[in-house]
Amino acid sequence: RVGAGLRVLDASWYPPKERNARQEFKERHIPGASFFDIEECRDKSSPYDFMLPSESHFADYVGGLGVSNDTHVVVYDGDEVGTFYAPRAWWMFRAFGHKEVSVLNGGFKNWVKEGHPVTAEVTQPTPAVFKARLNRALVKSFEEMVQNVSSLKFQVVDSRPEGRFRGTELDQGLESGHIPGAVNIPFHSFLSETGHEKSIEEIQEIFREKKVDLSKPLTATCRKGVTACQIALAAFLCGKRDVAVYDGSWSEWFHRAPPHYKVSESKRSK
Repeated sequence: RVGAGLRVLDASWYPPKERNARQEFKERHIPGASFFDIEECRDKSSPYDFMLPSESHFADYVGGLGVSNDTHVVVYDGDEVGTFYAPRAWWMFRAFGHKEVSVLNGGFKNWVKEGHPVTAEVTQPTPAVFKARLNRALVKSFEEMVQNVSSLKFQVVDSRPEGRFRGTELDQGLESGHIPGAVNIPFHSFLSETGHEKSIEEIQEIFREKKVDLSKPLTATCRKGVTACQIALAAFLCGKRDVAVYDGSWSEWFHRAPPHYKVSESKRSK
């Protein structure tokens, strides 16, 4: 039961022309859940989408959703793939020092399919006090990523589709490509056909095939810091709790990195 010790959050986000996450939440959600608005809980002064908010902004926002430092938080989203934005919310909580946070395996799609209750009744949570402390080890900056191109202190895994990673297809209007030395594991790889997380054995095998060593430092990247969190979640399920996310990801890298730091096959073919 959702109570003081447990808060369920719907962290859905969709391209505005496709679906309206807040409206869908109002129409049906897990009983007792609140809507975690990733558009509100972010650094609005940044030119890049969905960058982490300040500690105080995050603390005020989740406190308003009834989350204290003692609350177990479960996040989900309604995406067709099963889980898309929920791992971003999960990682944000962890980045701000909250350990009791889980992702609903299979997402809202499977919750409904399995016949669990849904409601249109929106409950107002009792506000709580949340103290946020950013764990710098879980976040990488542009400068750290640039240094790593030559120092190779940590492995980099990019969760975008292969065409965008290789630079052969546009990435939401941006020229695509990747950070030198990055390995590509599209985030879909970790999800089963039903939209559940694959087994730990299967996930370990995926990392092994790509020669990613989970005993060594690892940073995940993508287009705007969202699906990178699926890499962090997959590694977490294998017992690796310290995967960092490059918050700016390709959106920032494309605009700030020197040309020779953007690896793209489309450039080579010109």
